[in-house]
Amino acid sequence: MIPLLIALLPVLLPPAPGGGGKVFLTPDEALALAFPKARIEKKTHYLTAAQRRAAEKAAGAALPSAVVRSYTARDAAGRLLGTAWFDRHLVRTKAEVLMVVVAPDRKVARVEILSFAEPLDYLPKGPWYAQFRGRELGPRLALRKDIRPISGATLSARATVAAVRRVLAVHAAVFPPPPPEQE
Repeated sequence: MIPLLIALLPVLLPPAPGGGGKVFLTPDEALALAFPKARIEKKTHYLTAAQRRAAEKAAGAALPSAVVRSYTARDAAGRLLGTAWFDRHLVRTKAEVLMVVVAPDRKVARVEILSFAEPLDYLPKGPWYAQFRGRELGPRLALRKDIRPISGATLSARATVAAVRRVLAVHAAVFPPPPPEQE
């Protein structure tokens, strides 16, 4: 069973017939890559109507489900290393599964592609995904702003930006920032 941000998917997608598509990582492999030797707590969250509205407003798009699953990683001393979320979405007509890791500072730590069922010609190269590192949710997290567009993979780029925005918005709804300290 593969937990996803938007839905639970029972199996990873097989390669698309006649034109590409590939499974790159299993969820366990992706989590081990992001958090080697960490203790990972898997938790299902049921967004309240208010949390869902807040996440949708922040993401700039509707969430298909109020059920989400997080993977919170901690080191041996119990310090928070980050939280991983899996997002399954359509790129053009076929699915892609991404893992987005949110660092303790609420910024993107990494984006990993688990599977991509579209032709591989439409898959951006690794360095393109690296530009999400250190980004936070806001109006600048968009194509042609802080994220460079990519020729030949426009729909993939749009889908990835939307997924990262969803993850950050859901993360903020599930794990709201602490209130500012009063002096």
